Amino acid sequence: MFNLSICFVSFFFLFLVGVTMCFFGFIFCVGDYILFIEWELFSLLGSSVVMTILFDWMSLIFMGFVLIISSLVIFYSEDYMHGDSNILRFIFLVLMFVLSMVFLIISPNLISILLGWDGLGLVSYCLVIYYQNIKSYNAGMLTALSNRLGDVALLMAIAWMLNYGSWNYIFYLDFYKFDYEMYLISLLVMLASMTSSAQIPFSSWLPAAMAAPTPVSALVHSSTLVTAGVYLMIRFYNSFNNYLLLFMLFISSLTMFMAGLGANFEYDLKSIIALSTLSQLGLMMGILSIGFPNLSFFHLLTHALFKALLFMCAGMVIHLVGDCQDIRYMGCLSLYMPITSSCMIISNFALCGMPFLAGFYSKDLILEMVGLSYLNIFIFFLFFFSTGLTVCYTLRLIYYSFCGDLNLFSYYSIDEDHAFMLIGMGSMVLMSVIGGSLLSWLIFPTPVLICLPLFYSNLALIVSLLGGWVGYYLSDIRLGYNLLSIIFYRSVYFYGGMWFMPFLSTYGVIMPSLSGGYVIVKDFDFGWSEYYGGQGMFSFFMSFSNLNQWFQYNNLKFYLMLLVMWLFIILFI
Repeated sequence: MFNLSICFVSFFFLFLVGVTMCFFGFIFCVGDYILFIEWELFSLLGSSVVMTILFDWMSLIFMGFVLIISSLVIFYSEDYMHGDSNILRFIFLVLMFVLSMVFLIISPNLISILLGWDGLGLVSYCLVIYYQNIKSYNAGMLTALSNRLGDVALLMAIAWMLNYGSWNYIFYLDFYKFDYEMYLISLLVMLASMTSSAQIPFSSWLPAAMAAPTPVSALVHSSTLVTAGVYLMIRFYNSFNNYLLLFMLFISSLTMFMAGLGANFEYDLKSIIALSTLSQLGLMMGILSIGFPNLSFFHLLTHALFKALLFMCAGMVIHLVGDCQDIRYMGCLSLYMPITSSCMIISNFALCGMPFLAGFYSKDLILEMVGLSYLNIFIFFLFFFSTGLTVCYTLRLIYYSFCGDLNLFSYYSIDEDHAFMLIGMGSMVLMSVIGGSLLSWLIFPTPVLICLPLFYSNLALIVSLLGGWVGYYLSDIRLGYNLLSIIFYRSVYFYGGMWFMPFLSTYGVIMPSLSGGYVIVKDFDFGWSEYYGGQGMFSFFMSFSNLNQWFQYNNLKFYLMLLVMWLFIILFI
């Protein structure tokens, strides 16, 4: 079964290196070790351009998780991409994607971070347009151009850091906070992180990137492209002043609320999971802005585990039901694919924060710290309401896909006999079950006592149960003219369309430029500039030529007139 294909070789190498990195990360975390490697490439205007590598517990554990998850995704791709004539190209692109992410993780230097950042942007474009159709091309261009804004912000930060004499930002983090003339670097880094992590108003590219193959989605949404912005914010956390953190808290809370609301009106399987990723990214950014970077990193790791599993299971479902992604066509799949259904329900429960799964240890702690922090009622409401929305769209997805009645398809030909996909999913299930407790013991070895009133302690459970009930109610409706989405069509169109952000990111950018160009062409090139320019000069020279021609045809009268004129001048002047 395990022939030496490119998938198996890549899996073995990445898995071995990833486990090694995690092992060293645990040792570095327990011993509080940091390894800093630096060598100078060249010197430019008194500033040394150096290649720097930082190995601490955070970079090693995150790199180990990225490599382990990517190895299992590549192993999973052996079956999922079976029969694809360009499988070699696909695996090389995934490996380049992982390598770019590793570059970004281990770099405490802005120039080497830009190498990894640009690599992620370029390779993500190649992966999104992999299937080569109009939808993929549009999605790839939207993804690439949205992330180019972050590249430009990093380039400006690199240019601004020339004032310090070095691009190793890790030396100056505490200095940025008190240097009010140089907080621009922190602002640019925050802008770059917002584009990569798809915060408002850059959210529209994340669901559009679902045009990529499902293994790529599993990799992008778990531990690579979208988490790069959160990781950069965690690294730069000490440099942000209170005003920037307050702004980021507001933006991330709105993003979390918007994505959770939109997922409840979505029917595309992969888009629902993509919007859940967007909601969790807002949660990570929000708890980071409140002042808990380690807790944000903890949720980043646990989210990577169950979100990769969720996309793997979604890919298996799509693969087995004839490449259909509309959940309205599914139903009662638990009878026909029991293993896939079990894995997907476990990952969904981990996403909801079911006790003792991976998501519970981070999400419950985040909500308790939110209840313990000094927040206004608006932010407090968004955090807990978004948690309820998470359970709501999760149960809606489970009901539509695995419960209920058989809908359009008859599933008599379904066969789960895909060994590579099942082994990859089974490995991720194990990590999704035990990963949260293991990481919580490692990252927070000292027990922390959180004392809250009874109502606040149970508030997360209350909103989760309430969200689950609403999700079941939204799922158990019958088609007809009394359908809520028909009665409140305008509201559903607004909330389900991500608050018009996909429209504003595409037509909203293109149409003002095109209409403005049309006005300029019509009023200037074909209007006044033409009248006073080319056509005006042509009319002037034509009339002057006609006058000269008239003089040529009437030469005797002309000369007599000149004679009279000169005689008048001589005699009277």
